[in-house]
Amino acid sequence: MDLKQLTTFHRVATLLSFTRAAADLKYAQSSVTAQVKGLEVALGVELFERLRGRIRLTPAGERLVPYAEQILSLVDEARDRTTGLGEPSGVLTIGTMESFTSYRMPPVLEYFHHRYPQLQLALRPSMCRDTCEALRQGTFDLGFLMEAETDHPGVRTEILGSEPLVAVAAPDHVLAGARNVTTGDLRAVPILAPEAGCSYGAMFEAELNGGAEQPVPLLQFGNIESIKRGVSAGLGVSVLPAMAVAAEIEARSLTVLDWKAPFEVYTQIAWRYGRHLTREMRVFIDWMVRFAEQDRQLVAC
Repeated sequence: MDLKQLTTFHRVATLLSFTRAAADLKYAQSSVTAQVKGLEVALGVELFERLRGRIRLTPAGERLVPYAEQILSLVDEARDRTTGLGEPSGVLTIGTMESFTSYRMPPVLEYFHHRYPQLQLALRPSMCRDTCEALRQGTFDLGFLMEAETDHPGVRTEILGSEPLVAVAAPDHVLAGARNVTTGDLRAVPILAPEAGCSYGAMFEAELNGGAEQPVPLLQFGNIESIKRGVSAGLGVSVLPAMAVAAEIEARSLTVLDWKAPFEVYTQIAWRYGRHLTREMRVFIDWMVRFAEQDRQLVAC
């Protein structure tokens, strides 16, 4: 096997798609297929099961993934230590939750597009627990987490800051303008569930149910945009990251309730424990820390 085959295998294993891997690597799909086939012939095993319209790793493919990750990481380290020259390049695969992708990443993507045109940021929507697993398996290079916990098995993190959460309602809602809104007050009105799979959503649900005689029913709306539309239409109250509702609050289509979350979550950037940080990964982490500091300074002003 050679490095080109291993790189192609790793990209296909990450994306579970020959088509998307070809686009990421800027190869013809036939070339990606041929390289994976060549690697399978060299190893004498099948690495992917070809199913109807999709693929998945075979047990042999799953065993190869961490070795491929280690080999490619060592190649990156050798390149960095030997040359240390040139612009950051290649592809960084980054796991990120919906709220962060929609409301924090656009200016970051624009900056990197102009400042580092040879470096491609491939964002992969992922719940926090799935992001941690993908980092441990080596299928993501980096990932964003929004969690109360900052220690994750097999993963290292850099805390970007506390993520403010707010309870929001329509301006004419019965709780709008009320002072010292309690969790008991929230239990008495319809609640629209926060984004699926997020830790703050689970913590909010636990807070609601903590003093309730029976579980508080939640209206499931699926994603943040539909939740905001439901809230602004007067269907209920929700708790969301302040960054996700800033535009609606400024436009006065939503209002912030006088309720303080009794828990705190932190936005973190994460990578696999023990992994060599490539130059590209270090550049991205450093700039995310700077952007986070700039956001804190803007809030303080």
